[in-house]
Amino acid sequence: MIIPEPIENEVKLLGGTEGIALRIANEDKLAEQSAIHHALSSTIRLKILSLILVQPLCVCLIKEIMKMSDSKLSYHLSTLVASGLIRREKKGNWIIYHPTEKAEKYRVEV
Repeated sequence: MIIPEPIENEVKLLGGTEGIALRIANEDKLAEQSAIHHALSSTIRLKILSLILVQPLCVCLIKEIMKMSDSKLSYHLSTLVASGLIRREKKGNWIIYHPTEKAEKYRVEV
């Protein structure tokens, strides 16, 4: 394989292609980042996350603010939970959604 000499020299300094491969995140980290990027790819989920970053909320309040069906809201909340950006907390008959520490860096400023 012919590659540009400056690139070839830099690749050698990094330990070849094996050395480069060792410098990327492992599959678990990549999967975690993929889930976060998927969760943040929807303006609906960004809005829900923004609401929860202002104040932990129960489903009924999120539904009222977002004006969406139960099934659609459930899907978006589940996606945010799966990404690790929010968490559920059961309080009696209520489920309260809270932001995780990870969510803070994705706060969208007004």
